[in-house]
Amino acid sequence: MSAVDLNEALRTYGAFFQELSPDSLDRLNGLFAPGARFRDPFNDVTGVPAIRAVFEHMYRVCPAPRFEVLESALTGHTAFLRWRFIDGPVEGRSLALDVDGMSRVVFNAEGRVVEHVDYWDPSAQLYERIPLLGAVLRALRRRLSAH
Repeated sequence: MSAVDLNEALRTYGAFFQELSPDSLDRLNGLFAPGARFRDPFNDVTGVPAIRAVFEHMYRVCPAPRFEVLESALTGHTAFLRWRFIDGPVEGRSLALDVDGMSRVVFNAEGRVVEHVDYWDPSAQLYERIPLLGAVLRALRRRLSAH
């Protein structure tokens, strides 16, 4: 059995997110190991069916989401992806999303993802943009800030 090129696995994984669509969700089975974990600020799920459900939910609440992978790095079996998530604006919804984040992705020896953990700040990049809640969070941030 030949060794898997994890750099190629990372390129394939990054490209998957940049091309993500409801029709591409069937590819999750080939990219993730069966017992893989996916965690972000709102979800912590295990298994490909649960991971798929996270993305299906995203498509229900975000009508035009897209990811841009800005940078990636690989050390051993662990990869880091810096990305930007954009959605909208769309008619009937004034809140457009533009989120910067980072993902830590662990591959197994076969090049399949066993863990994907997203790191981004929902308070600064999402909640502060909601009119009343945003005003409270911005005031709290100013009060806690060193400057």
